[in-house]
Amino acid sequence: MRSESRPDAISPMRIEQIQKRLLEWFRQHARDLPWRRTRDPYAILVSEIMLQQTQVDRVVPYFERFLERYPTVDDLAAAPAADVIRIWSGLGYNRRAVNLQRAAVAVSTQFGGTFPDQPDELRKLPGVGAYTAGALAAFAFERDVVFLDTNMHRVVSRLIFGNGSPSDKEVLAAAALLLPKGRGWEWNQALIEFGALQCTAKRPACIVCPLNQCCAAFPTMQSTLAEKRTAARKKNSDPFETSSRYFRGRIVEVLRALPPHDNAGIALTQLGPQVRDGFSPQDLPWLQSLVEGLQRDGLAAIAEESPRYDADSDQSPPSPRVRLP
Repeated sequence: MRSESRPDAISPMRIEQIQKRLLEWFRQHARDLPWRRTRDPYAILVSEIMLQQTQVDRVVPYFERFLERYPTVDDLAAAPAADVIRIWSGLGYNRRAVNLQRAAVAVSTQFGGTFPDQPDELRKLPGVGAYTAGALAAFAFERDVVFLDTNMHRVVSRLIFGNGSPSDKEVLAAAALLLPKGRGWEWNQALIEFGALQCTAKRPACIVCPLNQCCAAFPTMQSTLAEKRTAARKKNSDPFETSSRYFRGRIVEVLRALPPHDNAGIALTQLGPQVRDGFSPQDLPWLQSLVEGLQRDGLAAIAEESPRYDADSDQSPPSPRVRLP
């Protein structure tokens, strides 16, 4: 790590050098993405929610289709939740669709259909955290605000703190020093793009990086990455196909396939075999717990309440039915 490891120790000359090189890189390499062509806060909110944990190339067609179906925040607020969940099919992390509509309802009912333009106010919207509020303020209203997603955090951390492990507070302070006044939209877009295309997590293009001469991580980056790859190979993890999130997604996909506006839903005894191979009556408590979790998250509705199943009982209680909300 270089001697200038604390945010307050970064020289003005180094800050200017980082700003100039990163903005020049962005002007040459920025992708033409549909949400970069608008300042509509609703469209930008849709893009930011979709981009959470989903690659850009996958998001683009969903973003365009979603805005064609729901062109305004009021359109989305008034839509049936089941329809919103259906159009989200294929994007994954279905709770995001529910959070997006809840935010739209809040804008429509609490703010008269007009988005607030300050991060503190934007954070009052359901499902909108510090990053999304900052992104809306910067990308819709061109505010000079500091916020960090994974890519931005990685770029700032490597530039200023090398391959150490600074706290989020330290990285946020460093990001604030780097932000060029009056260029919040361009700068934050550049940080995101640089982290996605150049300063990536596993294979950063350090040798051809325009910032390598002012990057604290550059001298030791290759050895650090090699150590991390070795540690990752040794780490054991359960396959995704055995996780609760995987089976929750399977349940939502089955519910999406039901006829629209079908309030009867599907019985758990019918749902189970479509969700997990080898499903048996002993699996009903597990399935019901997943369905109840989906209901709490606004992704499903239990159409017929019943007592919890007792796997040791000789009697089979009536199977509750589940549908989209």
